[in-house]
Amino acid sequence: MNYNNLENLKEELTKLGFGKKVAEDMQKQMERGVSDFTIHDRVLGNKGQIDMTLSFKQSGQSENYYLNKYDVRLLNGKPLAEGEKYMVIRPNEKEPGKNDVKSFDKVEDALTFFKAQFGDAVLAIGKDPAHKTELAKMQEGNVNYIEKDFNRTYRNPGISQTIYVERGKGFTAEQSANMIQGRAVFRDDLLKLGGEPYQAWVKLDLDSQKDRHHNFQTLQYHVPTYGFILENTLNKFNIKELNDEKQHEQLIKSVENGNRPLVTVSKDGQESKLYMEVSPRYSQLNFFREDGKPEKREQFLKEPAKDHKLEVSKDKSQAKTQEQGMAV
Repeated sequence: MNYNNLENLKEELTKLGFGKKVAEDMQKQMERGVSDFTIHDRVLGNKGQIDMTLSFKQSGQSENYYLNKYDVRLLNGKPLAEGEKYMVIRPNEKEPGKNDVKSFDKVEDALTFFKAQFGDAVLAIGKDPAHKTELAKMQEGNVNYIEKDFNRTYRNPGISQTIYVERGKGFTAEQSANMIQGRAVFRDDLLKLGGEPYQAWVKLDLDSQKDRHHNFQTLQYHVPTYGFILENTLNKFNIKELNDEKQHEQLIKSVENGNRPLVTVSKDGQESKLYMEVSPRYSQLNFFREDGKPEKREQFLKEPAKDHKLEVSKDKSQAKTQEQGMAV
């Protein structure tokens, strides 16, 4: 194994925001000398569990490995608890009375395997077969039970996107997790076809059809030409964290990475905690309670909004026109 290659890949993983365990799992596979391998990671987002699959490939001309892409998937349904796996349990054909158990980290892999069975099988979740919750069953190849809360996941495991990277440059794990949940992220290192750098907010168009590579298109809101300046928008609202230099800087960074940070807003002298996310398309902020229900942003403005309905209608029309012109 080439240890310089190992160190370079660890540095790339760090730049992309993946943790220590991903690097350790990668090293184990490299030490085994397999030509291609994948590493799995997962995070919990505000809209559910997000699975990430990193794809490593060995060069045909050397022993070096490369990370050129990773897949991110937002799951429908309940996330896995610590130590849990998806399991497909089938009778052992050679030893009656015993079962074969195949474990999976990702629900879509477990579902694909389960649906391909022709005999009796059980799809379950748990730490081991003795401590499991049954999610679906089939008898002689026909599914005869799907747990009520798992039905949505069974029909549609979730939405996914392939993220392409080059030598540790590209959308980070944190940014990708937020994009697959429908939020925008800020990039200041994008390049035009001619190599000219530019800045933009980028968002997945989750309402569009996927392309031939099974990816969603992206929508870009260029800075400053689109007209959305984050700092100017933030300063319109009574947000307490903006008054502290360190918290101000942390808030900007968090929002630019697509997060939904918890902020302190004030209305009529009363403070409350709300989650905030940015909407570059409309040059606005959105606020949410802990239960996910939205709050009207106008009540937290420093100055009362004038002709709000007319302004919003105009903004939406203008945003849609400009947005369509920047889809890639």
